Amino acid sequence: MAGWYKVFQLTPSGHVQKWFLPYQDTFLPTWSLWAVGLAIPFIELFAGAMLLLGLRIQAALLALGGVLVVVTFGHLLNEPLYPFHEHVIPRLALLLFLLVMPRREDRFSLDHLLLSRTRSTPVAKGA
Repeated sequence: MAGWYKVFQLTPSGHVQKWFLPYQDTFLPTWSLWAVGLAIPFIELFAGAMLLLGLRIQAALLALGGVLVVVTFGHLLNEPLYPFHEHVIPRLALLLFLLVMPRREDRFSLDHLLLSRTRSTPVAKGA
């Protein structure tokens, strides 16, 4: 839902202006703030949708983990004693839980459906 909000309500440009441009006074170049700030809403939107659909779950979790690293870095850059328990730890716990869950038990995902289809498709003789 964060991705949906950032893409369709706040807008990616608004996301950059609100959350990334305040870091212009740091060592980070402004172009990098724009590049990462514009990308994050779309990464959150698409990776979140992939998780909901159960499609390429590990890739989606790794993408969201990367976003979490960027967000954590930004907060720590601004406030070195940033309280991790408010933002980072709950999201990290959810990502890690989903990452370590056995894929074979996830019978309702598109990944499972696609994998079971390929396993049940007979291979033609001579192919």
